[in-house]
Amino acid sequence: MLLEKIGNNAGLIWTALEGGELNVKTVKKATKLAEKDLNLALGWLAREGKIKLSEVESELFVSLA
Repeated sequence: MLLEKIGNNAGLIWTALEGGELNVKTVKKATKLAEKDLNLALGWLAREGKIKLSEVESELFVSLA
């Protein structure tokens, strides 16, 4: 059940990122996910190599790989 929820949330993030790179705060607002759910889904996508993460001046940015 939890893995299904994480997968669905990963899909929400994927859809938000289709328009291009966003900072994590913007992804959170766009998906309306709780911080815990957002982080779990980002970890899922990162582990699968589906997203790229970069840090600029202590701000985390995410884009599709």
